[in-house]
Amino acid sequence: MPDTKTNESNRELFKSMCGRIRRDGIEDLMRWLDSSDFYTAPASTKYHGAEPGGLLAHSINVYYELVKILSVYPQIKVPEESVLIAALFHDLCKVNFYKTELRNRKNEYGVWEKVEAYTVDEKFRFGGHGSKSVFLIQNFMRLTPEEAVAINCHMGLADNEYVGQAYEQHPFALFVSWADQAAAFLVESGAFADKTNSASEEPDAESRKECVV
Repeated sequence: MPDTKTNESNRELFKSMCGRIRRDGIEDLMRWLDSSDFYTAPASTKYHGAEPGGLLAHSINVYYELVKILSVYPQIKVPEESVLIAALFHDLCKVNFYKTELRNRKNEYGVWEKVEAYTVDEKFRFGGHGSKSVFLIQNFMRLTPEEAVAINCHMGLADNEYVGQAYEQHPFALFVSWADQAAAFLVESGAFADKTNSASEEPDAESRKECVV
């Protein structure tokens, strides 16, 4: 059963983070998210975050992991606004992307029963994952080249065989990809016994200053 209290906390946290973004168009983007299924959508059909609110939690987790990674590489200076935008909006391609359906599945007693499961029902087919997120964001708000590359390439070689060249030119894009994988495969998989990300407190201002300018 999804934790509705946690999901509401995550929603408030997400909006608080987005409140630090001062770029023209952010208000329109937030209104679009409010009208969409972003806050209740899963992050995948059956892998990480396959539950209501999974996409929201994953977006927040990517931000936390990205802040950690940037703190390890202080020579790579990234504006805080870019960190927020790349992390929180990298998966907007999954908005209005999933639906539920009934499937037959054996329960713990070996008896078949009908259960709700997620499946893909893409409303707008763009032909790419990261590129679709870039397109959707820029319907409302301009991205810097660094942000656009990071979001476009966050899936790594799974999306484009030339992504490695982009990472060489834009290390921040590589870090966003790492943060996405760390959130999905470590934080959300349960690999870490102490989950401190979703619905937790934000890193304080001093912590953020250590890794961004």
